[in-house]
Amino acid sequence: MCKSIDIFQAAITNKELLKYCWKHKLTAEENRVTTDGKEVFVIDQGLHNRQADAPDFFNAKVRINGTLWVGNVVVTDKASDWYLKGMDRKSIYDNVVLAVVGLADTDIINSKGQRIEVMRMHVPQHVTEGYERLMDEGGQTLCHENVSNCTMLTIRAWLSALQTERMEWQLSEVERRVKECGSWDAAYFVTLARTFGMGVNGELMERVAMSIPQSALDYHGDDLFQLEALFLGQAGLLDLEIIPEKYHHDTLMEGYFAKIRNEYLYLAHKYQLRPVDGKLWQPMACGRNRAPHVALSWLANMCYQRKTSLQTMLSIKSAKELHDFLTVTATPYWQMHGHFGACSARSDKALTAERLNLIIINAVVPTLFAYGRAKCKEEYCDRAFDLIEQCKTEKNDITKYWEQKGIKAENAGDSQALIQLQREYCDKHQCLRCRFGYQYLKD
Repeated sequence: MCKSIDIFQAAITNKELLKYCWKHKLTAEENRVTTDGKEVFVIDQGLHNRQADAPDFFNAKVRINGTLWVGNVVVTDKASDWYLKGMDRKSIYDNVVLAVVGLADTDIINSKGQRIEVMRMHVPQHVTEGYERLMDEGGQTLCHENVSNCTMLTIRAWLSALQTERMEWQLSEVERRVKECGSWDAAYFVTLARTFGMGVNGELMERVAMSIPQSALDYHGDDLFQLEALFLGQAGLLDLEIIPEKYHHDTLMEGYFAKIRNEYLYLAHKYQLRPVDGKLWQPMACGRNRAPHVALSWLANMCYQRKTSLQTMLSIKSAKELHDFLTVTATPYWQMHGHFGACSARSDKALTAERLNLIIINAVVPTLFAYGRAKCKEEYCDRAFDLIEQCKTEKNDITKYWEQKGIKAENAGDSQALIQLQREYCDKHQCLRCRFGYQYLKD
């Protein structure tokens, strides 16, 4: 086992592998006998349960010495774990018809005093060795190289499941914001704002958006200067100490900084606002607009032009219409600056097609899906999946890596699936839950 696996993970490996082998029938038929010699034939392994303090598999069907049993199955390292974990005292385990164990060191009795059949199961050597290779440093590369041997049906089915899983995760994030913000309109605005952080500053953008009362945005929505003052001020960027010293002189001479800062101080006093720490911002992407100022200007313009309206978003049915609707440019000052006091060639600095694509993928689609689910409006959920398939695939390190391994994302749904695969399975070493991992281990 590799050095990178911690003690806790090593301790649960055998149990997890036992569950894995039971779920996928990876043990030889001749080894399936109870401790008292009864033949076990597995018809249905049952539904895998990942919740704690409950049987590991629900509604399994097994034939023991010719008698059909339908019930739950517990999988554990040792039979004595049944008592160590108090399963003998909990009624939820009374419907267990079989205990699958690595070591049969005792008989098992449930809370009703009934004896439970115990079957010892070994993890096949090729599964153990394959799992150890996966956990070793760089071992996942072997699995990823093996993906090209998977059928296209297997790949497409897994990507489809991962896309849905990703959407469900995003849905939970939107629901959290609805709860914290108190309304769907505010939650959509915060979700929209987060996308302007380009990942690296996403959390900070969300904090800024959450810190501004919706009432303030509504009241000052007709004044672009005040909106920009609110966003830049709450972002902690209207502090001279945040501006690089080489730009101090020009910043003070131009006058715009002092004007917008005074406006923010008035608004901050009026609404009792406290800004985030401006030193927390990280450079975004590369090339122009690495500082967050232009992104905040875009967001101010979106509010000013009423492009953050949830009801308007719900009425738009295609990705192209959304692109056209959401397009904005920076305010005049930021069309000629990348930072306070840092002049640049004049440019509209409109939102690029790539950024608009990311806004639709990460803000519009999740909100539409979550809203449809909450309001029982299936048409919104279906539209969310249609929209993401209309969007171009995301270009990032994850999609480029998987393209090298033989999986080319055809649309944003595929790229979202690959992001889910990498972040929630590969990066977290959840190989036993991954269909590609299964293909590798079973061979």
